[in-house]
Amino acid sequence: MNADMTFNPQHLRRIGVMTCGGDAPGMNTCIRAVVRTASNYELEVYGIRRAFAGLVAGDMIRLGPRDVGGILQRGGTVLQTARLPEFSQERLQKLALRRLHEHEIQALVVIGGNGSLRGAYALHQRGFPVIGIPATIDNDVWGTNMAIGVDTAINTILDAIDRLRDTASSHQRTLIVETMGRKCGYLALMAGITGGAEVIHIPEVPLSLEEMARRVEEAYIRGKTHALLVVSEGAEHRTTDIARYLEEQETGFEVRITILGHVQRGGKPSHFDRLLATRMGVAAVEALREGKCGYMTALQGRKIVLIPLEEVVQNERQANLEYYRIAQMLAK
Repeated sequence: MNADMTFNPQHLRRIGVMTCGGDAPGMNTCIRAVVRTASNYELEVYGIRRAFAGLVAGDMIRLGPRDVGGILQRGGTVLQTARLPEFSQERLQKLALRRLHEHEIQALVVIGGNGSLRGAYALHQRGFPVIGIPATIDNDVWGTNMAIGVDTAINTILDAIDRLRDTASSHQRTLIVETMGRKCGYLALMAGITGGAEVIHIPEVPLSLEEMARRVEEAYIRGKTHALLVVSEGAEHRTTDIARYLEEQETGFEVRITILGHVQRGGKPSHFDRLLATRMGVAAVEALREGKCGYMTALQGRKIVLIPLEEVVQNERQANLEYYRIAQMLAK
């Protein structure tokens, strides 16, 4: 592909769209935005089912404005999703290009997280016009303040924390809530701050079991009716190991674990996610119409901008540790 990541859009007539990786609230909203924006510019859209697995299998369907009616508020993805780590193989990438050409698709919009965007970049490197859109509840995609689905997931976590605190206070317990986030602790950190956690344990910051026990014991001595620990699934210590250690130390509270799991991914997208998904979907189609490719749409400040996919896949995003400092200060 050219170094300036542009192509000639003069003959652009048909684009494809797919959702990849873990589902995120707002993916359907984004599909809708892509399809209706393309229709406005008299472009045809083909939806690719089951992500890259569906792409190499040629599993595609024509989508018009009416086909995406009523999906704005739905969680999950109507195109479904799947993981295909093998897409890093040259053979599958060439097969994907073959399928795209068979369906006369001239450009592609890929909605998903880091793995999905690496797949998009691989196609771009082979000369196919691609625009990526970040959608993952972990918020671990470099270059964008927020990915589609993050806001809804945080609100789901926060709602669960508020409900769990009621019962924790009633029984004077330490409650350990585990959130998603294998490499990035954004969800645990932000929900821990707004949920009033005494301890936040994330992959970016080492934290000993002894320090956790000390903070819980101090909360008990200060007269608190409960203690809350929010733990990212990818943190240094497993949730079960933390619970076992706290029980052994007799901090004053009984200990209970709640693993939120996939409930964080489901549900209706929030207003923020619907608006973000809409803006990014529109921006992706308009970028292709302008002949731009090899980019990812990104939220920076209040604006939607284009970030080179090459930069996105070469960098890793971590949680902002300034928020961690704030969390420690407020937990006392």
